[in-house]
Amino acid sequence: MSGHSHWSTIKRKKGAADAKKGAMFTRLAREIALAARSGGGDPSMNVSLELAIERARASNMPKDSIERAIKRGTGVDKEGAELLEITYEGYLGKGASAVIECVTENRNRTVADLRHILSKGGGDLASNGSVTWQFERKAIYTVKSDGKYFDKAFEAALEAGADDVTEEDGYIEIIGPAETFKAIHDSLANAGLHTEDAGLRMVPKQEVELDPDQTLSVLKVISALEESDDVQNVYSNLKYTNEDLERLEED
Repeated sequence: MSGHSHWSTIKRKKGAADAKKGAMFTRLAREIALAARSGGGDPSMNVSLELAIERARASNMPKDSIERAIKRGTGVDKEGAELLEITYEGYLGKGASAVIECVTENRNRTVADLRHILSKGGGDLASNGSVTWQFERKAIYTVKSDGKYFDKAFEAALEAGADDVTEEDGYIEIIGPAETFKAIHDSLANAGLHTEDAGLRMVPKQEVELDPDQTLSVLKVISALEESDDVQNVYSNLKYTNEDLERLEED
């Protein structure tokens, strides 16, 4: 798997870490609150909120927690500190870099945590703009295929303006310009295809390929970042394989 799919490739390890730390519901609640804040509290009119709620339900998040997160996002519930959306840029060591999307109530705590993780792995925080130019924001959808639905997904994605449709390990990945996010969602729904995951992600324009040991070293830094309480997403330009991820999980 390539770097542009990073949001899903460490999902197993990240999911286990979240469950162990009891942080999964916190992440999901923040995602719901932010989606509601940016697009309103009605999921039928807000694709991002609809998908966030679906992910929360799939993780057995209680209904009242979902509703409370929506109210927090729309401003109905004013309890708790304000959630800040902050994007950081970082060097991961070995020539790899990342865009790190955070949601936090304490900016100073988040910066200190990120700096500690990056420096421990031989990297550092980067100045604004020094990394993001290497990435493009794209609409990315994942549909479970099992070898059955590629043609239908390809036709629906093409009709909605997607750039690329690929299939690997029983999943179809659809990538398109950010502005096609809702169109792809609607086209897949009209075709009767269920979306496993979706979002606006940062895709590297060019990937960095390292030797196996260096790749493992950088993956450890990425994994540590993803386990940080304030980190929602990490997008790297590192190129890696399933074998590299298996080494990470075994380490």
